[in-house]
Amino acid sequence: MRTIDREKDIGMRLRVAVIGDVGGHLDELRRELGELGADRAGRLPDDLVVVQVGDLVHRGPDSNGVVRLVDHYLTTQPHQWIQLIGNHEVNYLRTPQFRWAEKISYGSRRTLKRWWRTGVLHTAVAVEGDDEQFLVSHAGVTESFWRRHLDAPSSARSAAMRINAFARTGCETLYGGGAMLGGGPNPMVGPLWADRADELVPGWLGRTLPFSQIHGHSGSHGESEDPLTVYDPVRHHEETRLDGGRIIGIDPGHLAVATTQWSSFVVTTSTPPRVA
Repeated sequence: MRTIDREKDIGMRLRVAVIGDVGGHLDELRRELGELGADRAGRLPDDLVVVQVGDLVHRGPDSNGVVRLVDHYLTTQPHQWIQLIGNHEVNYLRTPQFRWAEKISYGSRRTLKRWWRTGVLHTAVAVEGDDEQFLVSHAGVTESFWRRHLDAPSSARSAAMRINAFARTGCETLYGGGAMLGGGPNPMVGPLWADRADELVPGWLGRTLPFSQIHGHSGSHGESEDPLTVYDPVRHHEETRLDGGRIIGIDPGHLAVATTQWSSFVVTTSTPPRVA
């Protein structure tokens, strides 16, 4: 079983910072890393592991700069940066499912393909806090996908392992879209495309979550009428509490202009995150 680990750090308390969609905003990414303790040269502190949920590119002014920065961390501090794939990155790795006017450079495309080929680009990761398990993916795992496609794993670690294995086989259900691609709500939508309001949260209502989830991609953009959901306008997080756990949306909502108030979601743990 592969873990994001270092033998010398066994037993060390870690901060696992889950960063939402970056969307080409290099300055915002650097600012958040500075808030988390990166030094002036950008080096991450020893107690920090970053998980980024995907959608590094498009919308903002410097997608290529974002790719270069993340590649720097994956090269120089590989045990401290876990990169997940978003639907915008998938457009450069598979047949595109949607059109986007802006294109990243040829060099950035080659970098994304290298990450995928060398196994440093993942689709899900398990983060185990002291008393709560989190499955982190780009868009979240719906109840139907968890039950019917993943065979209802009881742990975030098992779910992450199965999702990452399916991603490598080219599983069409995992990459499949739903409401966001104009097909209407799809209970079996994959964790790269699930819409929080139409597919992710509704499918878990009245059910018991086997573990908590953290996702980007959609939602977390304002107050909700749902009494189970709380919105934090400072951190730009949207949290729905259900039986068994929480579904936490952390997409900052960056467009061409970045959202100015947002932050990562931090879990303190002694257990390194696991991707398989």
